[in-house]
Amino acid sequence: MKKTLTILSVALITLISFKAKAQDADDKSIVKSYIGIFGGASLPTSNFSEGDYQNYSSGFAKNGVTIGFTGAYYFFKGFAIAGTFSYQDQGELNANDVQNLSNGYNISYDKDVTTVIAVNRYHNFNLLLGPQYSFNSFIFKNLGLDLGASIGVIKSTSTPSFTMYFDNSTDVNTAIHQLSSEAKAFAYSGSIGFRYPLGDKWDVVLRGSYIGSSGLAIGNGNNPTPEGRYVTSIPITEVQTTLGISLKL
Repeated sequence: MKKTLTILSVALITLISFKAKAQDADDKSIVKSYIGIFGGASLPTSNFSEGDYQNYSSGFAKNGVTIGFTGAYYFFKGFAIAGTFSYQDQGELNANDVQNLSNGYNISYDKDVTTVIAVNRYHNFNLLLGPQYSFNSFIFKNLGLDLGASIGVIKSTSTPSFTMYFDNSTDVNTAIHQLSSEAKAFAYSGSIGFRYPLGDKWDVVLRGSYIGSSGLAIGNGNNPTPEGRYVTSIPITEVQTTLGISLKL
């Protein structure tokens, strides 16, 4: 009798185990690791988007674009380590910005005429990595949600640079410069994503992210005793909305 119960117990445990594995295989709530690409809008916020001559943190940044790659490795149910590598363009100074700077320098240096020449754009790369938790929506069963936070680095390849000539002079000794930056800076991010399956292997993903940084270092030339606007760092803050596609692994 004891031997029979033992055999039945083993058979029951084996049956439950196989059933659990089958349920796991069919469970749509289990999130798979993935790699993907995306593109969308990158919108500067706060001081980064401002064009105030008196505010040294103003970045004069414009609405731009972002494109990049993303991926996540799920190590326990809905918990993953996710990463993003992206490129951003936040535009260049327009005519109003140049006039604003010119008027400000006229007042600061007590000049009649200041000619401002602006070149270069905001070009940078983001590399971010951090935890992500994913789960299925309680309302729409096929809609998955991703909540993530990450840290990393922003690497600038250029920022807008200005040369200010006073009283219409082209003499280099009468000009001051704000230089283009190729600096790196610590960055952090928070995001929420919405995933919708396109079959067994593909998802379409709509994502919103906030990205911030204490700032890119900015250099200045021919301005040893700074007056007026003197910028040494530009904080980066932006909201990104992207649409992408991911391949489940």
